[in-house]
Amino acid sequence: MREAIPARVKLQVALTYLATGMSYRSLQAMYRISRSAISAVIPEVMEAISLYLQEFLKVPDNDEWKKIENGFKIRWNFPGCHGAIDGKHIVIFAPPNCGSEYFNYKGTNSVVLMAVVDHDYCFRCLNIGANGRNADAGIFNQSALRQALENNMLPKGGFLVGDDAFALKCYLLKPYGGPNLTTAQTIFNYRISRARRIVENAFGILASRFRIFHTPIPTDVKTTDKIVRAACALHNWLRTKSSTTYFPSGCVDEEDINSGVIVPGAWRRELVQGLPSITDHNTNYAGKTARDLCEKYAEYFSNEGAVPWQNRMIS
Repeated sequence: MREAIPARVKLQVALTYLATGMSYRSLQAMYRISRSAISAVIPEVMEAISLYLQEFLKVPDNDEWKKIENGFKIRWNFPGCHGAIDGKHIVIFAPPNCGSEYFNYKGTNSVVLMAVVDHDYCFRCLNIGANGRNADAGIFNQSALRQALENNMLPKGGFLVGDDAFALKCYLLKPYGGPNLTTAQTIFNYRISRARRIVENAFGILASRFRIFHTPIPTDVKTTDKIVRAACALHNWLRTKSSTTYFPSGCVDEEDINSGVIVPGAWRRELVQGLPSITDHNTNYAGKTARDLCEKYAEYFSNEGAVPWQNRMIS
């Protein structure tokens, strides 16, 4: 009988696959392992990585939520915010006999990674595997994450920030829409965009470091979900344990507060494919409560919560 593939080699194969997006044929030539063996190794190792690094993907407890809120308050000037939420399409090859189930508005087949990202670009809550044809709002409404938020997952008064794709909730704020915004509303939109930019940059760094996300993933959907979860776990681990190497200066968007210019992060220049860009939460008056909260923050950001450069940014 032939010898078993060493665990070290299995890990090397899996990490090479994540980092480069190599085909199984290329991995076979590099590691002298059959394609059938590689197809068994990939999901096995991805699952092991997620299990070993599970502490880096756990939902925050109360103390951690407080640290995240303080991070948004100090670093991004948005008190009360406990995370930024958005979705990213993970491009795949269409599964057999799936019809248009995974076909998205970009003309590709995909599953969606919906994530809540903290002030330090780490993924804190994940919903992986929704069909790509669904919009972010629909995916969120059907997710366990929404149910957890409805059941007061966040500390009292806490909320997330999202874009226009989401419905306004007392636990989820989004920018004002439409023309003829007041100065206070325009400032609010500027301040919320600073906080929301965190999740976009986190997705960008993820795809930049793990180039498996640059091309359609050929595995079955269950294995794709394991690949995405393992990549997010590695992202958080590397961000936490090796920040200067994994996050060198200039890799994410930076704002020049004197000129108002956004300096694009290095990941944007890599042509990453597939990027998308309180009270009782069940009350019938949740929409009004959320609008009142937006108005409260719009007034706050225009008065005692103002930052010196915000008027230059909206002029």
